[in-house]
Amino acid sequence: MIAVFGHRGARGLLPENTLAGFALAEHMRLTGVELDIAVTADGIPVAHHDPRLNPEIARGNSGAYVGGDAPFISALTFQQLNLYDVGRLRAGSDYAARFPEQIPRDGARIPALGELLAACPASDFLVEVKTYPDHPEATLAPKRLVEEVVRVLQGANRIGATMLCAFDWQVLEAAALLAPALRRCCLTAPETVKRPELWFGKTSLEASGGSVPRAVASTGAMAWAPFHETLGAAGMDEARRLGLTVLAWTVNEAEDIHRMIDLAVDGIISDRPDRVKTILAGRGAKMAPPGFVAGPRG
Repeated sequence: MIAVFGHRGARGLLPENTLAGFALAEHMRLTGVELDIAVTADGIPVAHHDPRLNPEIARGNSGAYVGGDAPFISALTFQQLNLYDVGRLRAGSDYAARFPEQIPRDGARIPALGELLAACPASDFLVEVKTYPDHPEATLAPKRLVEEVVRVLQGANRIGATMLCAFDWQVLEAAALLAPALRRCCLTAPETVKRPELWFGKTSLEASGGSVPRAVASTGAMAWAPFHETLGAAGMDEARRLGLTVLAWTVNEAEDIHRMIDLAVDGIISDRPDRVKTILAGRGAKMAPPGFVAGPRG
């Protein structure tokens, strides 16, 4: 079985990181959903990918899209954040060109993590805490971010259904101390692997013989989530030997979905989870039900 997670809800179909997108993912009965987390000035974890309001998504009360100097999420209170509409892509933007089938939802706001947990009671959650080690001023400190996320997860009794993910492995180090029962996933991208001294926290890629799966395993994380284009048979085989769960992101095109199935990844994170479900069914493969995060591997 392969787990299927809707990326940022299901952003190929509905606006990213919105209640509408997550409700659609829940209706599709996926294994679960993936979302990005920022924390507001008043300590509310919210679903948002970028450190600032995104000029391709966010509109103020006047209806005008924000500019490149939009405020950081960490500088706004949750009440202030709710003044922005994130339900329609800016026409003519690169983002709009990438997702021409996304249906607008005017009036959509940036939701709190607690709202999303309540909206998707049957889903597993991959919660990516966003930090920028090369620009630490863009967010709150990793430990503070994790504290706020753990507070909400514990309050909703969802620790067991959640995997905490991060490119910045300092986030995962903080989570290991603050909430040992919270499962952890090391995200990697070509640019983070090129600068492990910046992104891998206390973990030494050199001490792992240059092997990313070995570096991941040394952190005590249960999962590795590489960008799908960087994942091949050798990396998959090594991850298997190390007992890692492998989740590939962001897998949208049919050719790539088929390749990930052939590699026997444990999970696929996709902007088009509908497409992944269709291809799995066509190949006679089963989608893992919710409970994947907490379930045994092997």
